[in-house]
Amino acid sequence: MRISDVIGGKPSKDVITISPDAKVRDLIRLLAEHNVGALVVSGDGSTVDGIVSERDVVRHLLDSDDILEGAVSAIMTAEVATAEPATTLEAMRALMTERRIRHVPVVADGRLVGIISIGDVVKAAMDQLTFERDQLDHYVQGG
Repeated sequence: MRISDVIGGKPSKDVITISPDAKVRDLIRLLAEHNVGALVVSGDGSTVDGIVSERDVVRHLLDSDDILEGAVSAIMTAEVATAEPATTLEAMRALMTERRIRHVPVVADGRLVGIISIGDVVKAAMDQLTFERDQLDHYVQGG
C-alpha cells in the first residue's frame, strides 16, 4: 500500500495550511476548527515552509503566555520530514517511528498534495489486515 492510497481514502483531501506570519492564537483556532493535531506552515499554500503541532504550542506556552500573540514561525519546525505519494506505508511507519513524529506532509513535484497522520497510517494498516483476514476466511470456507 502506498501513501497515495491512504490519501485517496481520506474523507477530505484538503490540507489546511497557515502562514508563518499568522499568530499562534489563530493556529489554535484552526486546529480546533478542523479537529487536527498539526498544520503545514506555508507562505503560499502549496510549498512546505514548516509544520506546527499542538505539542509545539504546549511546549512554548510553558515559557510564556505571550507566545499566543507571537508568529507561528517562532514555534514551528522548519526542517520538515516529507513523503511522496509513492512512499510505501511501511516506509511511512518507519519514518514516523524513527523521527518520533505524528504528521508528515506529502509533496509531489515540490507542491503540497496531502498530509498523513499517525492515525491515517494505523487506520490503513488495520484496513489492510481486515481485508487480508476476510480473504483468508473466504478461502478457508471454500468460497
